[in-house]
Amino acid sequence: MSKTRTIYICTSCGSTHHRWMGKCPDCNQWDSLEESQFDKASSTDPHRGGGGFGTHIESKPGIGAPAATAITEIMTNSAPMRRLPTGITEFDRVLGGIDTDPCRGLVPGSVVLVGGEPGIGKSTLLLQAAGAWASPINMDQSKHDWTSKVLYVSSEESAEQIQLRAARLGVADSDSLFVLADTNLARILEQARKIKPDVCVIDSIQMIYKADLEASPGSVTQLRRCCSELVYFAKATGIAIVLVGHVTKEGTLAGPRMLEHMVDAVLYFEGDRYHSARIVRAIKNRFGTTLELGIFEMTGKGMEQLPGGMSVAAMQSGNEHRPGAVACPAMHGSRCVLVELQALTATGFVGSAKRKNSGLDANRLAMLIAVLEQHGGLRLADRDVFCSAVGGLKIVEPASDLALALAIAGAHYKRSLPPTTIAIGEVGLGGELRPATQLEQRLRESARLGYTHSFVPDMGSSKLPRIKGMQLIPIRNVSQAIERLM
Repeated sequence: MSKTRTIYICTSCGSTHHRWMGKCPDCNQWDSLEESQFDKASSTDPHRGGGGFGTHIESKPGIGAPAATAITEIMTNSAPMRRLPTGITEFDRVLGGIDTDPCRGLVPGSVVLVGGEPGIGKSTLLLQAAGAWASPINMDQSKHDWTSKVLYVSSEESAEQIQLRAARLGVADSDSLFVLADTNLARILEQARKIKPDVCVIDSIQMIYKADLEASPGSVTQLRRCCSELVYFAKATGIAIVLVGHVTKEGTLAGPRMLEHMVDAVLYFEGDRYHSARIVRAIKNRFGTTLELGIFEMTGKGMEQLPGGMSVAAMQSGNEHRPGAVACPAMHGSRCVLVELQALTATGFVGSAKRKNSGLDANRLAMLIAVLEQHGGLRLADRDVFCSAVGGLKIVEPASDLALALAIAGAHYKRSLPPTTIAIGEVGLGGELRPATQLEQRLRESARLGYTHSFVPDMGSSKLPRIKGMQLIPIRNVSQAIERLM
């Protein structure tokens, strides 16, 4: 029998050490080493059935004994990559592919980790996606000629609870959707081998355990072993696996960071659980870009996608003039989302003025306040400044500098731009405006949503795009923009 030894794993970076230390020498995090038991038998190749899964797995040809192959032969002999679309356009966009690309959705044999705070809607969206995979009619109410077999494993709820939620979401009438309420990994994999689903959803990975390990469910040892065997199982059988992970108080996925390195894609749920807006963002994706995001709204019937995003939020006020509110078209991946930036200035004290923001870069905000004082003529040393991006989106791109500066100036002078006016441009330390990338796409999307005027950097009339229904107002520096505001 193999001998079990004690090792210490860093929950921040995933490095292993033979003895406990107060600070991890690799990532310099304090009190991040957690005791774990290591068994050499656990390193047995699970593809050959010598450990891990307990029984032999039916592997695809070539997986059990891989051999080196010339890349030209791989490109010639391999078939085009097939995906499993859900029909939920916003979710498929994050998984990989764009609206004009028919190859989008979940890749067979891949492992996707979905994280988010409790109650934000992870289980709701995945149950809707499972129902869409198992139904001949997708969530866009368009019929397709394929039906996938889905196994939904719940480690926190009973099968009756899943059925009640599925009935509320309208996905309880499919014979291709199987539900299993279990926490033992061996029994879960045995059911997966019997059913042979196309997709397996495990909600959540923190409650799954292996009986041959003494560690409790949710520990570093259990998470590492269970996740590694699920990854091997997905690669060997071609079953796509979706894991649900909780988020700690620090905002990271529970467990070591090695969990994120082991999977193919990591999706994060963002948003406030007390508001309806939800954002799904990919921070890692081996089969797509990490710049895309999906926008949803939590309703009584589940998660409803918002193809227009939060763009209409800035237009809901009609013709009302609101000081301190400016709309800005922000690029997220291949899409343009119009976000309203708001600012508020209040009486403060010199030397202790507050600078608070929500959804914005704090360093960028401090720089813009300094530019407004130096080149815009604003006195903000004794004013508290509060800024926010409406809708829950996080805006960090420099193209939003002009809109944020105008919002702060408007709140300070109690002046406002017309509701149909947007602002685009990067602000330099000298107060000058610099052009933004993808300017024409931003202007076209703004014009489509009803905006008629736009503050843009002055690049010369020959370089500015011509958009029907959109009047461009060239601006050279911050002081000129404030004059326009006044």
